[in-house]
Amino acid sequence: MTTIQWFPGHMAKARREASEKLNLVDIVIELVDARIPESSRNPMIDEIVQQKPRIIVLNKADLADKQKTQQWVAYYEAQGYQSLAIDAQHSKGLKQLEKECQALMAPYFEKQQAKGVKPRAIRLMILGIPNVGKSTLINRFVGKNQAITGNKPGVTKAQRWLKIGRNFELLDTPGILWPKFEDPDVGKKLALTGAIKDQLLHMDDLALYLIDYLRQYQPNTLVDKFKFTTEQLEQETTVNLLLSITQQMGLKDDFETASQRLVHDFRQQKFGNLTLDVPYVSVNLHE
Repeated sequence: MTTIQWFPGHMAKARREASEKLNLVDIVIELVDARIPESSRNPMIDEIVQQKPRIIVLNKADLADKQKTQQWVAYYEAQGYQSLAIDAQHSKGLKQLEKECQALMAPYFEKQQAKGVKPRAIRLMILGIPNVGKSTLINRFVGKNQAITGNKPGVTKAQRWLKIGRNFELLDTPGILWPKFEDPDVGKKLALTGAIKDQLLHMDDLALYLIDYLRQYQPNTLVDKFKFTTEQLEQETTVNLLLSITQQMGLKDDFETASQRLVHDFRQQKFGNLTLDVPYVSVNLHE
């Protein structure tokens, strides 16, 4: 299977600029895709953010498995991060995000007030990989279309400050991927969720990966949608399953078109709400 890599030149520049502007902001919002919370976390962001206060925000929670999203939020909080899930597209969770930011800055502003310094707007920076919904979040935050949105990665190319009412100022930054994915599965998950341009991908590779995932973690989806038996899912090769799906679609042996349809169906939630990153089992939600 082809190894997926994508690191356009403007992303290296964006990483450098984010590091340079870090001292201008109070809080970093690290935006990830709730369907792949860990796979959509850029390890470079740890290097950029260092000790700056951070909130890990799982966006697109409406597309992900709700229980697994709660487990991921609990996991990040157990790691010492503030974390919450939102659905920026439908403006769900934004007020809670504002409250989290204000709570995080309250001790600092109280100290400043004791010195006679008046409160000012909280300065935010949103960091994340392409296509996790940064522009949509900014537009919902600001209340009007301040950021360019698109359903393809790499739309935002420059930095700019945006005012959010009286309480916040936000530094918009382009999405940043990292130069090399150590785990090839990460590249496939990013590709499936649209973080990497489709033109760079082999759709049959992604379709095979999706089928493998579904038969391991949600076999009933394949049983319901394609009428596979449990025995078929246990014994058939993934390639044979894709061939069967291709024939069911009436495409004979046109693997490529069938693969494109499978990936498109995943992105359109035709397989239900899926979280491709399995939550770490070490999290105890009842602690």
